[in-house]
Amino acid sequence: MEYRQLGRSGLKVSALTLGTMTFGGKGRFSFVGNTDQAGATRIVDIALDAGVNMLDTSDQYSTGTCEEIVGRAIKDKRGDVLLATKARFPMGPGPNDTGLSRHHLMRACDASLKRLGVDHIDLYQLHEWDGLTPVEETMAALESLVASGKVRYIGASNFTGWQLMKALGIADRAGGARFVSQQIHYTLEAREAEYELVPISLDQGLGILVWSPLGGGLLSGQYRRGQPGPEGGRNFAGWKEPPIRDEARLYDIIELLIEIGDEHSVSAAEVALAWLLHRPAVASVVIGANTEEQLRTNLKAVDLRLTSADMERLNAVSQLPLLYPYWHQAWTASDRLGAVDLALLEQYLPRTNAS
Repeated sequence: MEYRQLGRSGLKVSALTLGTMTFGGKGRFSFVGNTDQAGATRIVDIALDAGVNMLDTSDQYSTGTCEEIVGRAIKDKRGDVLLATKARFPMGPGPNDTGLSRHHLMRACDASLKRLGVDHIDLYQLHEWDGLTPVEETMAALESLVASGKVRYIGASNFTGWQLMKALGIADRAGGARFVSQQIHYTLEAREAEYELVPISLDQGLGILVWSPLGGGLLSGQYRRGQPGPEGGRNFAGWKEPPIRDEARLYDIIELLIEIGDEHSVSAAEVALAWLLHRPAVASVVIGANTEEQLRTNLKAVDLRLTSADMERLNAVSQLPLLYPYWHQAWTASDRLGAVDLALLEQYLPRTNAS
């Protein structure tokens, strides 16, 4: 296993993190997975034996049941595991049972600690933006949790660029705890994060954690052009996360993943995961699994070294159009672009300008 620095913190995290959303299977999460305690403990053990040192969960997953399962699975292994969880979404019917207010975050953290059976959370993440709570209130609450010892590090998830920078600016102005990471959706099929979120991570020293790196199974190689999907799989008509805006492009990506996988004698999923591990600022890719076989396959991605030719082919087939003002900068400012700018723009510049 490879270990990477999590942003500007001193924390080392495994290049692959075990996601646990499939644990529990209560409510709407039954569509994702319904791994019981015995199965979850086995999956956790396999991941830890492979060198994974971080587990990612959320209070929202199966309405707290997932955290309880995770807590029992690592009860005798706490010293070997970094626990990452999240808060923001509704955990009850009341008006204050959701959001990023001080009231909700304090209660949510205590509830997560109790369910997990631990005295601290290693990485506490804001699961989503809350436009009704002042960011100053949210960041002050997180600072209190860090100062109390209940939380070691903090991160964000699913923020826009301006929201992320506003939170970081407020934390810096107050001299309080700042995010060390952001957990984002980022795949070959969904590269929108490269416009703002990846450059911000490089500029601000945030480690990227990637959720749903196979697009909910889209990039696993099980979905092929002109063929029915796997039994029990989702059909595109009802597939909302991530949204599929260009089905032809999607299949082009999948076919290339399979082709490169065949060249390396690995699965398409391993290639898709390895591509992410080769991208700037990515600290860890969060992988989940409904079966032991699926987990073992995904774990092998950390050992796959893609060539520069592989990366060029994958980047070309999945490249997004440049939005404004990026196309303008690429056309008129290529003589004054820094390393952070080039994280996005280099692939769009003529070779003579990019070198």
